[in-house]
Amino acid sequence: MSWTSFLDPVLGPLMAIPNPWNLLLLSFLITLIMTVLYKFLTDQKLMKELKDDMKALQKEMKLLKENPSQMMEVQKKAMEKNMKYLMQSLKPTLITFIPILIIFEWMRQYYIGLGNPDVLFGLTWIWIYILASILMSLGLRKLLKVH
Repeated sequence: MSWTSFLDPVLGPLMAIPNPWNLLLLSFLITLIMTVLYKFLTDQKLMKELKDDMKALQKEMKLLKENPSQMMEVQKKAMEKNMKYLMQSLKPTLITFIPILIIFEWMRQYYIGLGNPDVLFGLTWIWIYILASILMSLGLRKLLKVH
């Protein structure tokens, strides 16, 4: 019995669905929860402003290639905006980090119990999860208008 067995009643029934559908559904649920948390734990208006400002500063830097001193000034502004953006996006990451690690350990234990089989296209569970979550995250961020 592992220390993550408290997740068995919650995730166990989900894993009764045949592979790879169980893993894809779990990836979707985790990605959805993380995306929703990200949306509500960050100031979306500020995130959009910072993104737009960074794009404008990048365009300005391209125009200032011939003038290194001015370009460095603009680059300094861009780095400040980027740091603000990073600090905003770090909040939800810190909140979701430990629960995600626990869920990943539970999934690792589950697939080790099955003999660590290939889940889809010769890939193990972790690769399927990573690929699925990236694709689903792109779609969910667009759908939920997350910046």
